[in-house]
Amino acid sequence: MDRRSFLALGAKAAAGILFTQTVPALASSRPRAEEGVKNLAFYHTHTRECLDITYARNGVHDLKALCQINKYLRDFRTSEVHPIDPAILDILWQIQQEIGCRSTYEIISGYRSPKTNRRLRGKSAGVAKRSLHMNGQAVDIRLTGKNTRLVRDCAVALEQGGVGYYASSDFVHIDTGRFRVW
Repeated sequence: MDRRSFLALGAKAAAGILFTQTVPALASSRPRAEEGVKNLAFYHTHTRECLDITYARNGVHDLKALCQINKYLRDFRTSEVHPIDPAILDILWQIQQEIGCRSTYEIISGYRSPKTNRRLRGKSAGVAKRSLHMNGQAVDIRLTGKNTRLVRDCAVALEQGGVGYYASSDFVHIDTGRFRVW
């Protein structure tokens, strides 16, 4: 068994045994996944907005849904909207498939304007100068009812982009850049 399979198996086991918590009403009221349909539910921790959306069917991204997601994941500080890389949505969807849940993603940060990124860098050394948030290629998330370590481990096992774990702030950074972990 290779490392990726081992980590994925461990994440599935942990999801089923260690972290069986109640899923919020938004996620639990959603119908079972249809073949070829990719759906995600979001709750933005800063704006308190919710979005439950089907963004792809049979491998084709829905352009209208992507526009809604772009607006939803806007820089909430400046209200600037920027295209979000659909690959980040596919990673989020895959994480749910691997964990075996349909929980709501809590969004801490989506797109960040260069102005916002500069301001945040002035307050924290943890904000990258060339953050992929500024390209619409990164999100900072939690998955309702799931331990963020489990989400991190699952994202790492996928090896599809950058994965940052911020235990003290209880969130996971996921991006579509090259595979790396911190």
